[in-house]
Amino acid sequence: MTTARHDTTYADRVIAATAARMNERVSRISAAIRTYIEDDIADLRRDPHTGDLLFESVEANIATVLHALRYDLSVADIQAAPAVVDYARRLAQQGVPANALARAYRIGQRRLTEMVFAELHTMEIPLAERINVVERMTPTLFEYIDHITEQVLEIYDDEREQWLESQNNIRAVRAREVLGSRQAIDVDAVTEAIRYPLRWYHLALVLWCPDGEIDSDAVPNLQRFVRELADALDVAANPLVIAADRISVWAWLPYRSERAGLVDAVRKYVSTRRDAPDIAVGTLAAGVDGFRRSHRGAQRACSVASVYGQPPPSVVAADDPGLTTAALLGNVVDEARGWVREVLGDLAGDTDNDARLRETLRVFLRTGSSYKAAAAELNLHSNSVKYRVGRAIARRARPIGADRLDVELALLVCHWYGPPVLRPEPGR
Repeated sequence: MTTARHDTTYADRVIAATAARMNERVSRISAAIRTYIEDDIADLRRDPHTGDLLFESVEANIATVLHALRYDLSVADIQAAPAVVDYARRLAQQGVPANALARAYRIGQRRLTEMVFAELHTMEIPLAERINVVERMTPTLFEYIDHITEQVLEIYDDEREQWLESQNNIRAVRAREVLGSRQAIDVDAVTEAIRYPLRWYHLALVLWCPDGEIDSDAVPNLQRFVRELADALDVAANPLVIAADRISVWAWLPYRSERAGLVDAVRKYVSTRRDAPDIAVGTLAAGVDGFRRSHRGAQRACSVASVYGQPPPSVVAADDPGLTTAALLGNVVDEARGWVREVLGDLAGDTDNDARLRETLRVFLRTGSSYKAAAAELNLHSNSVKYRVGRAIARRARPIGADRLDVELALLVCHWYGPPVLRPEPGR
């Protein structure tokens, strides 16, 4: 027992002496380890200021662990020094991968351990005592790095999240400024600020969560869906996605030139995803004006889909036949409802039979009052079309003459808005 106490006391003195000697040249040791880290990890070879922060972080860590060794302190309660925190936050802001930071600590630990052992070799220590010293020092070195690494990675994650949120907020503010501005803007400056090519072609989207599926992850899930959709649609650069509110986002997909079939591509992709949100799609347009026009188109499509309440997943596009006109007519649903009933009479009833008659009449009028063309589109016999058109006119209770345009528009509003503009069945 006496020998064990003597060995422990001797080891403590050697460890304290070693730590004190190394602390006298802590700056040189830190500079060497900084170089060692930067030579090994390319992501950390950045601007001079970041390099200086790395040195300060290394020096603070080494000084702290040497202090713990010298005075036999527990590392469990040690908090990361300000320089250590600043460096972790700097890397988070620069988008340096977290694994590069973790690797820097592992490399630094290895190099410091080698230096400590080299220092021990310069001292006159009996072999048996040397082993005891090493066995006592090694756990402290490993435990310190493990403890501090856990702290700095948590600091990194928090800073990264806050930084991205801040940058996204800035992008959202600048994007909204572009949408709302009536004056000329510095296109190149705004492009750099929002990291999105405003001079290219844009396909705007509005995405929102189905009713009853709102949670705190709604916006992140929608943002992730946009990125996956963008990959599937082969965009030419990263999409711009900003939160519109807590359940919806606005997005723009960039292309260098005109592209055909994008709406069909969106619908095809959505059909493969059971988790797809509701989506309104604008029209592909170029430049700053196109950025705005495509968004307005997506918003109009969204307004129609929101009123109608289509079951998800649904894709409504601004260039769907008649949608833009329906959106303009349906801006005030209560007024549209009254007007539709005046124009269509009993044909505005919210029944399956009236719905079939309205759809047949709508297609018949749109195809130039051709029974044959309407039959081909509706997949009906021309006599069935003729019968339904007659029944529709009878339900309206007056022929279609000088007010044909009103009838077509009213049918269009019914087609897009459905029940909100129809007359409920008696008893509903």
